[in-house]
Amino acid sequence: MSLITIFLLAVGLGLDAFSVAIAIGAASQRKTWAPVLRLSFAFGLFQFFMPLAGWLAGSTVVERIARYDHWVAFGLLAAIGGKMIWEGLEKEADTEKPDQTMGWPLLLLSLATSIDALAVGFSFSLLNIPIWFPAAVIGVVCFLMTAAGMIFGKTLAKLLGKKVEILGGLVLIGIGVKILIEHIG
Repeated sequence: MSLITIFLLAVGLGLDAFSVAIAIGAASQRKTWAPVLRLSFAFGLFQFFMPLAGWLAGSTVVERIARYDHWVAFGLLAAIGGKMIWEGLEKEADTEKPDQTMGWPLLLLSLATSIDALAVGFSFSLLNIPIWFPAAVIGVVCFLMTAAGMIFGKTLAKLLGKKVEILGGLVLIGIGVKILIEHIG
């Protein structure tokens, strides 16, 4: 898998975290580095470990579904991308939230924004693609995107809003189509 493809996948996965970071950054009253670093580190760490977990889970069943692996990878990425697009089209609630960069909210947001990476790791396992380098790229890109979302939250929320989730969903579906075309042709 090329570096460009891995980077685009990382951006696609990071857009969920980016969207959440925009919302948290826009709602945050304090503009210090502590919440930015907490959220960025947690999101990046989860985005790194979830593909590893998915890859490990997938490696146990590879032989059983090797003939259909590209369809499974496409289906997972298309489903995740479709979910992201659907969520991007939903209306946003105008409720004020407490600090989401500490405690249980931080853990749950980290898990929720990294579930997609679990499926990507599973897909990589099915396609027999090594996981360590892509997982590291995914984690670093997510860290940077989360920090950018937090720092520029107010401005980015006004300009883009939930459209970034739609873009992320389209990137994941595009990568799924690319995998399907590469294995069918």
